Amino acid sequence: MMLRITNLRTRVESPETDLASRAAAAVGINEDQFRSLRILRKSLDARQRESLQFVYSLVVDVPDDVKTRRSLDVRVEPYQPKPFFDPDPGKEELPQRPVIVGSGPAGLLAGYYLALKGYRPIILERGLAVKERVPAIRKFDRGGELDQENNYLFGEGGAGCFSDGKLTCRITGPDVDWVLQSFVDCGGRPSLMYEHRPHLGSNKLPMICRNFRRKIEALGGEYRFGCRFDGLTFSEGRLTGLSTSTGSIPTSHVLLAMGHSARDTYHMLLEAGCPLQAKAFQLGLRIEQPQALINEHKYGRPEYLEQLGAADYTLVAKGERDLFTFCMCAGGIVIPSVSEPNMYCSNGMSNSRHDTPFANSGLVVTLDPDQFGSDHPLAGVEVQRKYEAIAFQLAGADYQAPVQRAHDFLANRTPSSKDVVPSSYQRGAVPRNLNEVLPPVIAKAIHAGLPLMNEKWKGKYLPDAVLVGPEMRGSSPVRIDRDRESFQIPAMPGVYPVGEGAGYAGGIVTAAVDGLRAARKIVEHFAPCKG
Repeated sequence: MMLRITNLRTRVESPETDLASRAAAAVGINEDQFRSLRILRKSLDARQRESLQFVYSLVVDVPDDVKTRRSLDVRVEPYQPKPFFDPDPGKEELPQRPVIVGSGPAGLLAGYYLALKGYRPIILERGLAVKERVPAIRKFDRGGELDQENNYLFGEGGAGCFSDGKLTCRITGPDVDWVLQSFVDCGGRPSLMYEHRPHLGSNKLPMICRNFRRKIEALGGEYRFGCRFDGLTFSEGRLTGLSTSTGSIPTSHVLLAMGHSARDTYHMLLEAGCPLQAKAFQLGLRIEQPQALINEHKYGRPEYLEQLGAADYTLVAKGERDLFTFCMCAGGIVIPSVSEPNMYCSNGMSNSRHDTPFANSGLVVTLDPDQFGSDHPLAGVEVQRKYEAIAFQLAGADYQAPVQRAHDFLANRTPSSKDVVPSSYQRGAVPRNLNEVLPPVIAKAIHAGLPLMNEKWKGKYLPDAVLVGPEMRGSSPVRIDRDRESFQIPAMPGVYPVGEGAGYAGGIVTAAVDGLRAARKIVEHFAPCKG
C-alpha cells in the first residue's frame, strides 16, 4: 500500500538520514514496516528565524494491513501516482527524420525523447557547441566583440544554458518528473527531483547539455552546429523541408524551439505566413544587494548559512500593476542578455556554489499588448529593441551595464559620473538614470512597488540596493498559434512551435515539458523513418 505523508517537519539541523524514523513516529508505525520511502517534496519554512524547519512530503510503501494513526500536524492519505504517458510508435512511417530547430530546453528534451524512441532527430543550432561557446562568452565579458551567433543566448543549450539553471515551475505531474529525472540522468544531483527550488547552476549546465548531446548522438541523433534556420519549404500544403545557412534539409516534421531571442526568425516566420501574435511579457530592471544582507534577513543566525547555503527570496508588491521578483540568483552575478549589436539587456546567473558576495534578482512588471504602441504581431519585440538600444547608448555604446542606486532611481536623480556603484557585472558598469531605459508605465510601477517591498523587509531591502537594466528577456513577447491538441500550426501541418520562443513556456522546465509533449505527438502518430 502506498501512502503519502505531508507536512512532516524537521529542524534544519536534523540529518536527512533520520527521516524514516521521524516519518514512522509521526504516523504511529515502526520504521521497519516501510518497504520503501521516497521524498516527493522538500522546502524550507523560514518564517520563524530562530527555528528554521524543512517541510517534507513523502511517499512510503507499507503492508496493506498496517494501521496508521491520525495526527493534527501530519497528513497521511493513500497515494496513487499518475503514470507517465509513453506511447508506442504510430503505424505511419515518417518519410524523413524529424528536425528540431534550437537546442535550448524545449529542443533538448524533445530531441532526447525522440532519440530514446528511435527517431534519430536532427537538431539545428545556430551557435556552437559548449566547448566553443564558453570561451566566446568569456572573451565577450573581458571586452571582446559580440558574436551574433554564439553568445549568452545562442549556442548549445540555448539561453537556458547560461541563465542560472533554475528548475522551478508551477506545473507538476509525471511529465515534470520525467524532465527532472532526465536532468539527473545527465549529471544533475538526485535531489533535483524533490527540492522546492532546484538549481542546476550555470557552471554545471554546459556539462549537462553536453551529456544530453552525447546520449542523443549515441542513439542515432545528429547535431548540426553553426546552422541557422532560414525558412520552411512546402509542397501542396505539406512541409517538405527547411532551408538553412548551410543548405537544405528534407523533412516532414519540424519542432520550432528557437527560443525567445531569435528575432530574425520571428520576422522570417511572419513573412512566411506563420500565425504570430503579440503577447504580454515581463520587463523591468535587475536589483543587486549584498548577499550577506539577504542571508541575515532570511536566516537570522549565522550558523544556518553553513547548513543551507546562500539565501534567496521572493517578493511581490501588489498595486495598479504588480511588481514581482523573478529569477533570484543567490551568490550570483549580473550578465548580459544580448543577441543583436548596439543593444544592451541584463540577466542573472549563479554557479552551484552560490559563492559571490552579490545577490541579484529580476524586478519585473507585465506589459500588455495594448500598450505596445502598435497592433503589429512583433510590436513587443520592437519595444524590447527600443529600450535595449537606449540602454546601450546610455552606458557608453560598449555593452557596459547602466546602473543606479535604488534611492537615486526612486528620486529620478541622475547619478554623478564619479559615483562608484558596486555591481557584479563583469564587463563594467556606468552610473546612469535607469528611468530612461523603461517604458514610463513600467518605471511608474517600479516606483510604486519598491517602497512596498522595502516595508516588507522593515526598511532593509533598499538602502544598499543597486539597480541594473533593463531586464527584457524574461519571457517572449510573441506567440505562434498552434492547435491545442496536435501542437501543430493548423495551416502548416508538420510544423510544431514549442517552448519559450513560441510563447508556451516561461522557464527551463516548462519549456522542456512543452518540447516533450510535442515530440510525443509525433511518436503517437508516426513510426520512425527507416532511411
